Amino acid sequence: MQEKSILIKNARIVNEGKIIEGDVLIENQFITEISESISAKNGDTQVIDAENKFLLPGMIDDQVHFREPGLTHKANIATESKAAIAGGITSFIEMPNTVPQATTIEKLEDKFQIAAETSYANYSFMFGGTNDNLDEILKVDSKNVAGLKLFLGSSTGNMLVDNPEVLEKIFSSTDLLISVHCEDEETIRTNTKKFVDKYGDDIPVKYHPVIRSAESCYLSSSKAIELAKKTGARLHVFHLSTAKEMGLFSNKRPLKDKKITAEVCIHHLWFSDEDYDQKGTLIKWNPAVKSSTDRAALWKALLDDRIDVIATDHAPHTLDEKSNPYTKAPSGGPLVQHAVVALMEAYHREQISLEKIVEKMAHNPAILFQIEKRGFIRKGYYADLILVDPHNPWTVTKDNILYKCGWSPFEGTTFKSRITHTILNGSLVYHNAQFSKQNAAMRLTFER
Repeated sequence: MQEKSILIKNARIVNEGKIIEGDVLIENQFITEISESISAKNGDTQVIDAENKFLLPGMIDDQVHFREPGLTHKANIATESKAAIAGGITSFIEMPNTVPQATTIEKLEDKFQIAAETSYANYSFMFGGTNDNLDEILKVDSKNVAGLKLFLGSSTGNMLVDNPEVLEKIFSSTDLLISVHCEDEETIRTNTKKFVDKYGDDIPVKYHPVIRSAESCYLSSSKAIELAKKTGARLHVFHLSTAKEMGLFSNKRPLKDKKITAEVCIHHLWFSDEDYDQKGTLIKWNPAVKSSTDRAALWKALLDDRIDVIATDHAPHTLDEKSNPYTKAPSGGPLVQHAVVALMEAYHREQISLEKIVEKMAHNPAILFQIEKRGFIRKGYYADLILVDPHNPWTVTKDNILYKCGWSPFEGTTFKSRITHTILNGSLVYHNAQFSKQNAAMRLTFER
C-alpha cells in the first residue's frame, strides 16, 4: 500500500549546486515541503531519520539496454530496472536495438506496454533510426518519446545508418533530440582484419582499443557534429571515450542553450586499457575503454562542462557469451546497480563533488531531455529520491549482484558508500536491500 506521506529528517540535501541540512516532506507522489525543520502532520506519516546521509535526486540514466524483447536470456526490463532502483537510478531511457528493433511505432508501443507491466523504475524509450524508416521517424510524437537513436558506426544489422543522404534527411526533418553512437565502421573493419590475419579469432583483448581506435571515434563524431551544425539538429553524442574528441565540445553556453551535447559513461571514467589483462572481455565495450590519458581527458571535460551527462550504457551479456574468443565475445556489460556508488568512490578520492555528480546524473539529463518534474529536489516535483550513506562499505559479490546475467565488472570491488533508501514517485520502494512489493513506476513525460 502506498504511504500517504513520508518525512525525511536531518538529511544533507544535495541539489542545484548546494548542500543544505534539512527535512523533506513527501505527500502522495510529490515533494510538498523542503525546510530546515518539518514536523510530522499526523501519526500516519512515515519518518525516515537521514542523519549522516546524503539526500540526492533519483538519478536518470539516459542510456541503457535492458534487452527486452527478444534477448531476454541476457536481461529483461523487470530484472534490470530492479537493479537500477537498488543502485539509485530511478528513471531510465532504453535503447532500440532489441529483437525486433524499435524502429516502428508499433514495436515501440510494445516496449512501453512491457515496461508498464513490469518496470520497477520510471521509463522511456528511444526510437531507432535506420536507412529506410524516415516515414516512421516523422510519425513519432516528441511529447511521448525520449528521442531518436542512430548508430553511426555499429554493426547491428539494419540499425547502422550509413547512407549520407538518408542521414542528412533525418537530421533536417526531425525535431527530436538525436542521440548517436559514433565509431567509423570502415576504420574498425580494416583494423580488425589486420589483427585477425595475425591472431585468428583469439585476438588478445588488450588490442580492442587499437581495433576500435580513437581515430574511428573521432572520424565519426566529428562528421555527426558537422552535419548537426549544417542542419541545425539537436545532437547528443553518447559514450565518448577519447581525449581527441573533447576538442569537439564546448562549455561556452549553459546546457539548456546547447544544440550539441556530450556524454560519458561510468566504465570510461573508471577503467583504462591497463585493466584488460585482469578483466578481459568483461570490460569489452563499444566504444572501447582506452588509455589512462584518454580517461584523464574525459574527467577534465566532465568537470569543466564540455561533457554534460554521465550515463551507464548498461548492456549485459551472459558469462558464456563473454567467454568466447575476442571476435565472438559481444561488447557491453551491466552497470546500473553500481554506477552511483562508483561515482561516490570518485567523490571520496576528491575527483568530483557531490553537487557535480547530481548535476551530471540527475539535473542535466532532465534538462537535456526536457523531462517533466524530475531530476531535482524541488517543491511540486515527483518525489524520486535516494539516500546515500557515504561510510557504509560493502563488497560486490555474486550473492549481491541483481543483474539477470549474474556478473559485474566490479566484482571484488569494495565501495565505501551504499544506497540505503530509494523513493519513487513518493513510495519507499527500496530500503536496506529489501524491495517493496508495489509497483510505483511511471512512464516519463516531456515538456516540449
